[in-house]
Amino acid sequence: MSDERDVRPEPPEDDVSAPDAGDAEQHEAPLEAAADAAREGRWGKLADAEEFSFTEAVGGWRGFVESVAPGFVFVLVFLTVGGMQVPVIAAVATMVILVVIRLAQRSSIQQALSGSIGVAIGAIWAWRTGEARDFYVFGLWINIVYGLGTLLSMAVRWPLVGIVMGLFQGDWKGWRTDPVRVRIYQRATAILVVMYALRLVVQVPLYLADQTAALGTARLAMGVPLFALTLWVVWLMVRNAGPRQAPEDQPQQTQ
Repeated sequence: MSDERDVRPEPPEDDVSAPDAGDAEQHEAPLEAAADAAREGRWGKLADAEEFSFTEAVGGWRGFVESVAPGFVFVLVFLTVGGMQVPVIAAVATMVILVVIRLAQRSSIQQALSGSIGVAIGAIWAWRTGEARDFYVFGLWINIVYGLGTLLSMAVRWPLVGIVMGLFQGDWKGWRTDPVRVRIYQRATAILVVMYALRLVVQVPLYLADQTAALGTARLAMGVPLFALTLWVVWLMVRNAGPRQAPEDQPQQTQ
């Protein structure tokens, strides 16, 4: 008898070819959608504008009023009545009225809600401690967290401004291969760090000294107005920091 051997088919080799183009497009689709949404949003339009608009930066005059009204009412009532409960109730009531007006007009409540979260947390914090100054504790912590996060983005060479601008330009990480753009975005992000640090340097001593009215006034002045001014400085720094086009080859003249 001949020696018969069991011949088994070899398993197919792993496909080490390049990934399918359809898979690449599928992975890039969410990034492109996010970039399109960012460019169509308020910040995207502001970044692409030829001239900086302070009105657009604060969300329009109505957005500005909605942002500062609860804090302004809190300081005004605190100076008039004093105590903790009445100023907190007045600030929360102002916030609720602004949201209700938006709902009644069936307009976007995003601007009103963005400020209402901070007001609500501040009110709860102050109510639990019984200290009017604690109405501003949440804002202080927010500046600490944002400041450290922004500083960390610089330390790891992924500056926050670069990430945002890259998203607006549809090139969320390609800018990191350009040392000039990285340097510009690092400096622009440092401006944001300075803003957060400046707020803390001014407001923390007022909080520790129990100067509630002065703290509230500082919060108003260093809130939306300072943020808009900071955005203007950042915009000046990055407006010409887009992707640089490679020079086109000049056509040769025929004799």
